[in-house]
Amino acid sequence: MIKPFYSTNNSLREIASVLQILNDGGVIIFPTDTVYAIGCHALKERAIERVCKLKGINPLKKHLSIICYDLKNISEYAKVDNATFKVMKKNLPGPFTFILPTSNRLPKVFRHRKEVGIRIPDNPVIREICRMLEAPILVTSVPYNGSVDEPEYLTNPELIHEKWGATVDLVIDGGIGDAVYSTVVSCINDIEIIRQGKGELLL
Repeated sequence: MIKPFYSTNNSLREIASVLQILNDGGVIIFPTDTVYAIGCHALKERAIERVCKLKGINPLKKHLSIICYDLKNISEYAKVDNATFKVMKKNLPGPFTFILPTSNRLPKVFRHRKEVGIRIPDNPVIREICRMLEAPILVTSVPYNGSVDEPEYLTNPELIHEKWGATVDLVIDGGIGDAVYSTVVSCINDIEIIRQGKGELLL
């Protein structure tokens, strides 16, 4: 199933249908301010396991990331010192993933690595869904095999639906996405860029 969503004026009925999918443990593909992403309700462990299996992620070896609506509720899910908070405030919403020590509010699958990636993408569609869900959304880029797939399978929702529509519960069509991944910033010991992607980090 694929549904178009717009920057503003999406009907409450359409948003409610997405919330029901997420609350029921479903998996969706959605636009961000970088490439399209796949995710689920971040507090539902079975849904997280489903995303990890689909993406081929071993959560014991790779950190998982979540989308929060804004900076106010990040402290519920991660430990943030004052210096890190100031840097995040300068750069979010934006195309950055900040790696932080996790709190025990998240499911145990996050606590295996004791780290969580935090995203607040500059995309009104997924942020509004996250706000109305009143919970974080697990986020990882759509599965992509660069040796087989064309780059459009990261950016074009119609092509993404063609490939993954039978595997997920919903693809949100938010228009053509970006082809560049987020910049990943580790804040575990010091602030360090571990993957340069879209955006220039302001310190």
